[in-house]
Amino acid sequence: MVRQRPGSVTLTDVARLAGVSVATASKALNGRAQVAPATRERVAAAAEKLSFQPNALARGLISGRTRTVGLLTDELAGRFAMPIMLGVENALASEQMSVLLCDTRGDPIRRRHYIRTLLARQVDGFIVVGDRNDVRPSLTPDIPVPVVYVYGESTDPHDLSLLSDDEGGARLAVEHLVSLGRRHIAHVTGPERYRAARYRVAALRAVLDEAGLALVGGEPLYGEWSQSWGRYAGHLLATTHPELDAIFCGNDQVASGVAQALVQLDRRVPDDVALVGYDNWEIFAADCRPPLTTVDLDLQRLGATAVEYLFDALDGAPRSGVVRQPCRLVVRESTGPRLRNP
Repeated sequence: MVRQRPGSVTLTDVARLAGVSVATASKALNGRAQVAPATRERVAAAAEKLSFQPNALARGLISGRTRTVGLLTDELAGRFAMPIMLGVENALASEQMSVLLCDTRGDPIRRRHYIRTLLARQVDGFIVVGDRNDVRPSLTPDIPVPVVYVYGESTDPHDLSLLSDDEGGARLAVEHLVSLGRRHIAHVTGPERYRAARYRVAALRAVLDEAGLALVGGEPLYGEWSQSWGRYAGHLLATTHPELDAIFCGNDQVASGVAQALVQLDRRVPDDVALVGYDNWEIFAADCRPPLTTVDLDLQRLGATAVEYLFDALDGAPRSGVVRQPCRLVVRESTGPRLRNP
């Protein structure tokens, strides 16, 4: 059999010949863990047969050209950026790589400066961390190495954007309440301009429709991501809708305020009103009274997954489009079966 020219062979060709996924082929060729010895040998044999050579960026990664990744964030002190960055750093450290962190503070001029600085340091790739699960302008035209966007969707569909699944997370929360026999469910959330808030409302309505239920008050209560808004909205709901038996909140901070309002009105949580938050923000979720059932975005895993996708791109197998990572429900004492009659 005539071999293909080395320059024309891709990692996809090697994976196809070895009968494995592109990601597995990448891990096998780069000596990363979680690949069976037999699989590693099969991939190596396929690469040899096809005369496969990684691209220049991947060769630099393997040989230790710089073994650094640039990480750009708009809000270093933000609630979401820090755990994502911890996940990135842990994943890179396990591969004996380093991350160069730059906080752009939402300033386009500062962002361009840091991009130039990181490129001058010859980083192997970029991870761009957003401050919300929303759309952001693509930076890829200014960056000649692989880029992965995390917790922020690039405007360019050819980029890879890794997001938390807001609709899936909201579905987990509302399905949990319905499964507990709650039938009069309200929703208190942040500003409607946030795409995450709108996506969660869409999932909420879908689950209620499937269960044949109506949203208490007919519409979600949009406001701010704050305890004070939660206190106000919780008081309003509890005093105007006596049938209320559950509230799904757009974040844990809001839920904490709602819980305070319910206590002041002698509405017991969860006996009278079950309460679910979002984000699993420890300072609010665990300290809430009672401790708060909430949706965990698993942000550290989101950061680690971004590193995996960046490695794939460096190995010649880039992805594009939007990947939504599933959330998980953390059940605590603020939810339970409905005890009173309808």
